[in-house]
Amino acid sequence: MTECKDKKCPFHGGLKVREKKLVGTVIKTDVHRSATIEFERRTFVAKFERYLIKYTKLHAHNPACIGAKAGDKVVIRECRPLSKTKNFVIVEKLGEERMFAEEQEKKQAGKVRKVKKEEENESA
Repeated sequence: MTECKDKKCPFHGGLKVREKKLVGTVIKTDVHRSATIEFERRTFVAKFERYLIKYTKLHAHNPACIGAKAGDKVVIRECRPLSKTKNFVIVEKLGEERMFAEEQEKKQAGKVRKVKKEEENESA
């Protein structure tokens, strides 16, 4: 971690965090030091006696000293409302999510295939 001058940083600023703690993956980052984090939760469906996996997206503050990027696995903690949608702050970066990188590569490969097919159709 590097030193930052962010007032909303829980380590170098005056922001206090609460008990609620979640682990998720950063989906995207924004210019205004915010990040969208997605995490999965399991809910039990009594009718089928099985668990259903649901995904939840939250917005969190991304301090400069942590600097999480898309695909990083992070720990977020609840804090006071920082904006209309941000009630969480990134506290720790755990590493890079392997599955996220593979999904991005598949998306890029799919786009390349579509472009090649369109080029073949135009030339025929």
